[in-house]
Formats: sequence, structure tokens, C-alpha cells
Amino acid sequence: MSETNFLHLVQQQQAYFQSGATRSIQFRLKQLKKLRDVVIQNESLIFETLKKDLHKSEFESYATEIGFVLEELSYQIKHLKKWAKPKRVKNPITNFPASSYITWEPKGNVLIIAPWNYPFQLVFVPLIGAMAAGNTIVLKPSEISLETAKSIKKMLNNAFDPSYIEVVIGGAEIGQALLEQPFHHIFFTGSPRVGQIVLESAARQMIPVTLELGGKSPCIVDEFVNVKQVARRIIWGKLINAGQTCIAPDYILVHAKVKDELLTEMESAIRQFYGDKLIENDEYPRIINESGMQRLISLLEDADIYFGGNYDIEKKFFEPTILNNATFDMPVMQQEIFGPILPVITYSSVDELVEMLKIHTNPLALYLFSKNRKLVKTIVERVPAGGVTINDTIMHIANNKLPFGGVGGSGLGQYHGQYSFEVFSNSKPVVYKATWLDIPLRYPPFRSKLKYVRKLMR
Repeated sequence: MSETNFLHLVQQQQAYFQSGATRSIQFRLKQLKKLRDVVIQNESLIFETLKKDLHKSEFESYATEIGFVLEELSYQIKHLKKWAKPKRVKNPITNFPASSYITWEPKGNVLIIAPWNYPFQLVFVPLIGAMAAGNTIVLKPSEISLETAKSIKKMLNNAFDPSYIEVVIGGAEIGQALLEQPFHHIFFTGSPRVGQIVLESAARQMIPVTLELGGKSPCIVDEFVNVKQVARRIIWGKLINAGQTCIAPDYILVHAKVKDELLTEMESAIRQFYGDKLIENDEYPRIINESGMQRLISLLEDADIYFGGNYDIEKKFFEPTILNNATFDMPVMQQEIFGPILPVITYSSVDELVEMLKIHTNPLALYLFSKNRKLVKTIVERVPAGGVTINDTIMHIANNKLPFGGVGGSGLGQYHGQYSFEVFSNSKPVVYKATWLDIPLRYPPFRSKLKYVRKLMR
């Protein structure tokens, strides 16, 4: 599709939006229910394409992609009427007599650009929010997870008119051409590098953006914990999707007193979850492509491999790998890992820990295993992060009553649940003034009126 055709598509969608067809709550609910039917009817196809792209098991595909989407759909359908109602607010005395409220209006025509690592969920969850808010939508799934992208296009093209929802598949040149179009909002999930390109392109047209990015998410383990339980929860969170998760624990900061025990228990957890011959385990996902494999291999440079380190480039298999005695100047600590490599660094005091956390600022997620409420309070208050889970990993994303998003370099804006509805809406304040009284205080001439204004406005 050429840039001219993209402009035609955007104009077509904006005309449909301007017709008012998407604005009623009845329309939105009908479309969300239709989308739910589409997902349920195509479950087998989604399983199949996720297996082809990332070698995901049906359990993981359902838990992290299909089920996640269905849960979000049910939540939006249940609560949309309540969210969309005008919200009354109090008036200051200077506005008497009047009523004030906040109403929500759709932003218009939005662009959603999704990544390859959760190629179904990260298309559909923002799509659900955009539909609930009453927008028209252009979707660009990642061409890297091509089988899933093609299945999404097939599903949505069969269910929705392109003037309402259209799916565009292509590489960077297609993405850049889309960014040149006059959308009313851009929602991007991906790397900080590409996120900056999106932000710069949007800024040229004054288009608001939501950026869901990433970073190095630390996992802290203090000395007073159930180490076996901690190890299981860390390894579980790290190896979902073979570590190709934006909120995966990126590296461990463990108290020196329990480091050796933690290493032993993490190795034990890997063997218990996946067996001794991981390459033969059909439930362990694969790395997305050869380029991803080569990048991960390069991160093993200068590393002290405690466990793992084996790989098969042809099969895109990378063994879960634990790095002992890691340091912040190693290659693996210079970028987000986005794979099944887990560096372990020790600390001896809270002050040392806090200083370490300043090296990679504003992570998308932060994990802390501790029973020490004072330490928990210190870390939560002193360390900026997109989201925090205490005594587990990943789980803050599973509550759609919580906002999900980054801070600083890990993202801009939040979504999920009501926050998705709001991010794709404009909040519009409305003041309804009464006509039965017109207080003369505000009108010239002012003369001696200042003393009254001082009493009212303080």
C-alpha cells in the first residue's frame, strides 16, 4: 500500500468517524462483543500461528495472549457504560450558580503499532481500548511475527469494515509512511529506539502518543526470604516467552548472604520446570529469529556462566542461562536483555542497593522479594518505576484495575481496563451556567470590588 493509499485510508476512517457512527455506547458494545466472538471462534488459528512464530505452548498462548485478551474484553464490556457517563464535579463559589461535569469523547482516528513478542495480546488489548472509546483504528502488527500478523488481518478483515478497523502489514518503511499520516493519536509498543522515532514523527504534527517501551527491570532479593519460593517465582517470570517479555526480570540484585542458595534453587527450578533436555521440551518457547539469537550470544561475552549457555541457532533455541558474579560494565548489563539470560549481582547493604538501582533508572518494572516492610517502603518510595510487584514477578500486569505503563525512558502513558478507555478519549470539561442570576461582581467598573474578590478567592 502506497503513501497515497494510506492517506486515502485515513481520510476514509476519519470520514466514518465524523459521521458519528462509532460514538454511541450501543455501537461500541456491539463491536466489542463481535470482537470477543472473533477471538473465541479463531482460538485454534491463534494457537497455530503463535506456535509457528514463537513456539509457544497452548497453555502459555492462552494464559498470556488469548485469555488475557478475553479477560480485558469482558472487563471493558461490563464497565463501559459506567466509565462513559459524565462525571459531575463541585463548583467553586466564584462559579455560582452553575453545574460542572467531565464528559469523554473519542479522540478520532488512531494508529496502533504493535511488537512481535506478544503479537496477539499487544495488538488486541490497545485495540479494545480504542474501540471502547469510540475511535476508528489502523493497526500495524509486527511483520517479524508474520504468521500471527496475517491471522490477525484475516480475522479482523472478515469481521469489520476497513473504514472502521484496518490492518496493515509491512516493515519499517510501511511504519514510517503510516507515521506521516494525520492520525489523532498514536499508540506504540516496542523498543525505546523506535519509540523515539515515533515520538519525533508525532511531534511534527502535534499528535498525542502513548509509548509502551522497556528497559532493564531489576529483581531484588533480600536476605530474609524463602529462597526456594523466590527462585521458582523468578524463573517462572523470566522464562515466560523465553524471556522475550518487556517486564521480565532483567537482572537480579541479591543480598550476598543468600546468593549461593539462590543460584542453586534457580537451577533446580529450571530443571523441575523444563527437564534436563530443554531443547526437547515442547513447552519452552524459542527466540524470534536468527538476529535475536546472535544478539543474545554476544551478551555472553566475558560472562561467568553458572548454568546454561547452550544454544542452537538453526532451531532458535537458547537455553536458560544464569550468569554469576555479573558487573554493571559487562555487555549484558548495557542493554535490555530480552531473552533467557539472567545476570546475578550481589549487594551487602540497603545504601549500596539504592546506589546500584540508580545505574539503570526508570525501569518498566521493579521486583522486590522481602518481608521487611521498611525496605519495601524505602524501595517503592525512592526508586521510580513503571510498576512494582512485591514477592513475585510479572503479576502487576494481571490486574486490569491497575494502570500499566512506563516512566521516563520506559514509556509515556498508561493503559489496561479503564485506563485504556481514558487514554483513547479526550476528557472534556463542561460548565453549565444558570441564567436566573447574574452576579455583577465580575463586571466593570471594578471600583471597590477588589476587597470582595479577595474574600472569595483565597
